[in-house]
Amino acid sequence: MALYRETVDFLSDSISNQRTQLPLLAVAGASFTLGLLLRSLIPQSEHRETVLLSPRATVLPGLSEAENRNLPLPNDVLPGARDVASPYGSIRVYEWGPEDGPKVLLVHGITTPCIALGGLAHALVDRGCRVMLFDLFGRGYSDCPADLPQDDRLFATQILLALASSPVSWTGAQSGKFSLVGYSLGGGIAAGFASFFPQLLSSLVLLAPAGLVRDSQISFQSRLLYSRGLMPERLLGYLVGRRLRAGPLVGPKPKSEKLNAADALTEELPTQSAANVQILSRAYPHINVPSAVAWQVNNHAGFVHAFMSSMRHGPILGQRQWNTWARLGTYLTQSSVSGNPGEKRLSGDKVHILGGSNDAIIIKDELIVDATAALGGNAAFKFYDAGHEFPSTKYEEVASYIWYLL
Repeated sequence: MALYRETVDFLSDSISNQRTQLPLLAVAGASFTLGLLLRSLIPQSEHRETVLLSPRATVLPGLSEAENRNLPLPNDVLPGARDVASPYGSIRVYEWGPEDGPKVLLVHGITTPCIALGGLAHALVDRGCRVMLFDLFGRGYSDCPADLPQDDRLFATQILLALASSPVSWTGAQSGKFSLVGYSLGGGIAAGFASFFPQLLSSLVLLAPAGLVRDSQISFQSRLLYSRGLMPERLLGYLVGRRLRAGPLVGPKPKSEKLNAADALTEELPTQSAANVQILSRAYPHINVPSAVAWQVNNHAGFVHAFMSSMRHGPILGQRQWNTWARLGTYLTQSSVSGNPGEKRLSGDKVHILGGSNDAIIIKDELIVDATAALGGNAAFKFYDAGHEFPSTKYEEVASYIWYLL
């Protein structure tokens, strides 16, 4: 999530800087006016790309094995890699661990590929779990559907497609259910999935989850990415893409002004010192999140689209997601009161929420108040002395917590 803050800063600086203000506004205005004119005069093409291909199709075919090993995100960065064909494009899935072990599905955040949760996945397998991770559409080695919003519906479909591709039963009557773990945007995705399919889950663990971010934290600049029509779409995509590719991708700089939702995306990248000590891939110990994200930005044709679409439509803001969390809370309340004593329900009839005490955007005090209210009190909390990136730096501690629930 290191990209959004810097992108917003770039757009904000461009708008506020006298040297660039008039040219940018002129380009925006001219582009908007010209777009309306051309749309009225020229028949629109029926052909649009429906799938933006990942580096699996655009980069890997031309590489040798040695070149693949030197990539910031090698093709076999985690065990059990497979590519799942779907109407939405190919999905990269990783699955390994004992087939009869407790099952854990991990869902990553908005910016990073699933390698960000690689350390946690390895730690869970060490404890006897069967784990599955996948790259969200437009990240890592998953393609990006270009004609669909990245919202709860698309993400739930992707989860079900990944589960259905497994040689092991994850959802059948004898499967024993599975634990769903979501990080950042993945936390919002997991909460949304659980609100519709709670019967599939043995436990739900949300790590610094999006989904209840307060609207008051959204700045005007941030709303450029949330709203259509304020700026021509192609111009906005060009500006965002140019900023994302400009680098370097670094953590947030201390700022005196009030933090806003943009900071959550910056916080997803660990500091360089933390990145140097984390081991996310045991096959490639040198792999780290900042380098993988930078490579993804420059090599995935669908990343900018996925990033912007997730910001607009994804499960991030409490205003959009409150009813989703409340639906899950109602289920948990009813389950605890009238559930069959012999039926295996969500662990403790609670949503387990883990966070970083120093998180700049998923703020501890706000998260406790809002999640408790939305879930009807059906929540348990634990916080670590860390920031938003704690799942990729404190994976052993997080794995121990999850293992306790299984």
